[in-house]
Amino acid sequence: MQNPYMVSVIMAVYNTPFHLVKRAIDSVLTQSFQDFKLIIVDDGSDHDQHNQLVNYAEKYRQKITYLRHENCGQAESVNVGILQSKSKYITILDSDDQYKKNHLQSCLNEMPHADLIASTTKTIVDNEEDYYVPDKYDRTKSVHVDDCILFATLFGKKEVFTTLKFYDAYAADAHFYERAAEQFKVKKVNLRTYIYYRNNPNSICAKMKSENLVLVA
Repeated sequence: MQNPYMVSVIMAVYNTPFHLVKRAIDSVLTQSFQDFKLIIVDDGSDHDQHNQLVNYAEKYRQKITYLRHENCGQAESVNVGILQSKSKYITILDSDDQYKKNHLQSCLNEMPHADLIASTTKTIVDNEEDYYVPDKYDRTKSVHVDDCILFATLFGKKEVFTTLKFYDAYAADAHFYERAAEQFKVKKVNLRTYIYYRNNPNSICAKMKSENLVLVA
């Protein structure tokens, strides 16, 4: 049976402020490429957040599928979204980031050359040091985000995502990419069509960096 749409965008949400979630959703809805389904997996957000998200998703039910389950973490929520997808390609969007209008089309343009891509980002920072994240091999050291595999920039054929699962661990994105490289053709590309907000003090990487600074001190 032919796939009903070309791209599934998977977005896991857990208590992200609604104005940020709305920004992320709107950046998908306004893509130049419109043959997609946005699958939102609410990872057990608090009740008020849940209501706002449900009401907004309902306005665009032809483009959005909303799912909710008890809190189990981002990785498992994304895995649930993948199982619900009915598309040829799958990608991810963090709930506090956004796409440029040409993001999906730019990723699709790379698909004749790879089964899975990861891309560089337009990274929003407050300070120069925010361009750096803890190294996956030694968290007391830092690497530039351009040299990392970033979870939400992954875009590829559905079979890649259904063959491999995401695991709830630091650098799960890089490990996913490395495992994919053993079975599929992977490629890192320079697109910068994904807007990555590193100026969020509540992000996982920001908290981890802060903890590492305390340990080193």
